[in-house]
Order: sequence, then C-alpha cells, then structure tokens
Amino acid sequence: MTAADRGATTIADRVVAKIAARAAREALGSVPEDGRPPHATVTVHHGTARVQVGVELDYPSDIGAQCGAVRSQVEHRVRTLADMEVPEVVVRVERLHTAQSGTAARGRLR
Repeated sequence: MTAADRGATTIADRVVAKIAARAAREALGSVPEDGRPPHATVTVHHGTARVQVGVELDYPSDIGAQCGAVRSQVEHRVRTLADMEVPEVVVRVERLHTAQSGTAARGRLR
C-alpha cells in the first residue's frame, strides 16, 4: 500500500498564511515603530499556494529590495515547511513610516 492509498495531509490556508507572515517578518528583520507586523492571505489549491503579503516599511528604504527579499523568503518557507509550490507572492506595501511621523503622532496625543 502506497502513502497516497493510506490517507492525505491537508494544510489549512490560515496555517500557510501564518508561515508566510512569519517569513515576511524574517525577511524584513524588524517592524517600524508604531507599525503593524506583516500579515498574509493565502489561497491553496491542489498543493499550490498563491500568497499576498501586506507590509509596512520605514521611510526612506529600498522598497524594491525589501519586497524582493520578502517574496524570496516567503516562497522558500512555504515550499520548505508546507511542501507547496508557490508560483506567486504579491507584496503590498501598505504604509511607510518616517521617524518624524512617529514623533509627531506621539506629540499629538498629549
């Protein structure tokens, strides 16, 4: 009897999304002050995961390089940990944080 005949393993979309979000955090190294950590949504179909990751970055920064690092790390982690093909990782930069904006925001809260 082969492994396929004995049963199947299914990994929920939300589990793959958690792997993707953590991988994005690893790629970025840190979250901007007052920023949200990366989050992900995933659609899994027949062993293939399509991933969309939302990130917030410091300004100024090399947005292209950071997004490339996120795509690479997410693809690698999902492929390695969930044994899924990842033909697409869309990185959405949702917000840029400046050092002045964090200081100004805290000043307005007085």
